[in-house]
Amino acid sequence: MKITTEWNFKIGLFLLFILTLPFKALAMEKINVLTWEGYVEPHEVQAVNKILKGQGYNYEINVISPWAEGPEQMFKILRGGKADISFLTLNYIQMQRGKTAELLQPINFNSPRFTNYKNLDPSMLDVPMGTANGKSLYLPFGGGAYGLWANMKKLSESDLPTSLNDLLDSKWTGKISLTKGQVQPNVAIASLMAGKSAFYLNDVTREQMQAERQKGDIENKLKALYKQVPYFWGNGPEFKDNLLIVASYGIGAAAENRAGGDWKLIKFKEGNTVWMDTINFHKRLKGKKLEAAEIFANYFIGDAVQTRVANELGMVSASLKHQTENDKGFFVKDMFWPPYKREVDNLMLLMSKNAM
Repeated sequence: MKITTEWNFKIGLFLLFILTLPFKALAMEKINVLTWEGYVEPHEVQAVNKILKGQGYNYEINVISPWAEGPEQMFKILRGGKADISFLTLNYIQMQRGKTAELLQPINFNSPRFTNYKNLDPSMLDVPMGTANGKSLYLPFGGGAYGLWANMKKLSESDLPTSLNDLLDSKWTGKISLTKGQVQPNVAIASLMAGKSAFYLNDVTREQMQAERQKGDIENKLKALYKQVPYFWGNGPEFKDNLLIVASYGIGAAAENRAGGDWKLIKFKEGNTVWMDTINFHKRLKGKKLEAAEIFANYFIGDAVQTRVANELGMVSASLKHQTENDKGFFVKDMFWPPYKREVDNLMLLMSKNAM
């Protein structure tokens, strides 16, 4: 009786093991995605997962929390191995001597899974700060300008300033709003006003930087610009009714326009600084999992998502198919926000503080 019971027990365990094998085989491995809020919608995750399942991949997309917040937070998540795919802002990749770049792998643009690559805007590809050893660490997702937006409910085309220095005219006094949280774009505007490149301080030697600090051309322009500003916004731009010009990213202005506003990006002769958010692969991705990640990325540079990037997120699409005539030539490679050097960041904070 004892032997029979023992054998029955073992046979039961064996049968249970056999019966659960199919379920174990069907268990999906997750591909974790670190993204900014609003970039990856649930229905898009479902669409990609359906494609993966249909092509026999044993992987599913999983958007992790929290949302992306900034370069240091995103670096820590990637370093901890918690994200396989990320949506890094371009200049984050090489920040702090490229420590984030070391966690990424080059994109294989020749992959047969990148069927939408041919539609990407060439001006958004191979920007040097997004490369390592001559190979690109990103796919462009979309971008925009940190620009100045005019209230077209109160202004006409003929009213708009054509040069950044026009902003110092008395008619704009008390009618402009800038950011106080991120002083770098304010300094970039002042640098252009002083007749220098937008990121002059980051591009020159330490000696030249100190010489500029002594001369004060950029800081004086910054002081003059700040005198025109009655309100500096913090977490996000506020398109107050008494303002005529508000500094904003395209996303903020697009949201305001969807709410009934009519704000238009001013195209100054000096140009506007631009930013780009990208799609990146962690260096540990290999084999079938990397293929599945490529399928995800290809979907997000494809028609379905890029239509939403342009129409709902207020960004300039990475796909030429979804750019307007006004978007053509929008991205100029020397106008992309750079990974600022620490000493330059400190100097800009000091200059902004003095200008206040």
